[in-house]
Amino acid sequence: IWLYISPIMRTLVVHPEDHTTEFLTTIYANLYKKTVIKGGVSKSELRELIEAHDRVLMLGHGSPYGLLSRGQFPDAGLYIVDVSMVPVLKEKSNSIFIWCHADQFVQRHGLSGLCTGMFISEAGEADYWGFKEVNQQLIDQSNERFASIVSKYLNKPLQVLYHELIREFELLSKMNPIAKFNIERICLNCWKSNKSNVKVTTL
Repeated sequence: IWLYISPIMRTLVVHPEDHTTEFLTTIYANLYKKTVIKGGVSKSELRELIEAHDRVLMLGHGSPYGLLSRGQFPDAGLYIVDVSMVPVLKEKSNSIFIWCHADQFVQRHGLSGLCTGMFISEAGEADYWGFKEVNQQLIDQSNERFASIVSKYLNKPLQVLYHELIREFELLSKMNPIAKFNIERICLNCWKSNKSNVKVTTL
């Protein structure tokens, strides 16, 4: 089992093993009281782990239907986080969903937390979205700065994390077109804590 558990569990990190999203490990590298899952657990075990933790960070590649398993989980099929996890995730108000089009998953199921829309982290994605002249250095710069800022404010209240992420990432976005694209697709959904269901977003 690809699993590390701290003596006191508090934050659950679900980050399927994948070298293309290695930059995201910066987010939780220095986090205290964490359980990190890279693979090797069943969906039923994951549901129990979600229930046992105060908050959940879900990181990697995905789609509007969930977080891709990347072949690292024995019975997961294509997704390790999908509609089957919604009931337990609804009990959390401070989750973080970082994968492409996670915002659609969050909104569709009325979840609460910080999430990303389409997030360019690879050259192929940049090319697909029309960034023909962008080099890998700009993509890496966006990836690394994003992860560094999230890590810096990870233990702050979610709204503070969101606003500081936007404030600091915006500085890079003025000179980096990939960061500009990505910052416009970061949002904070407060479905559980905000009775008026207001979506805070940069769009």
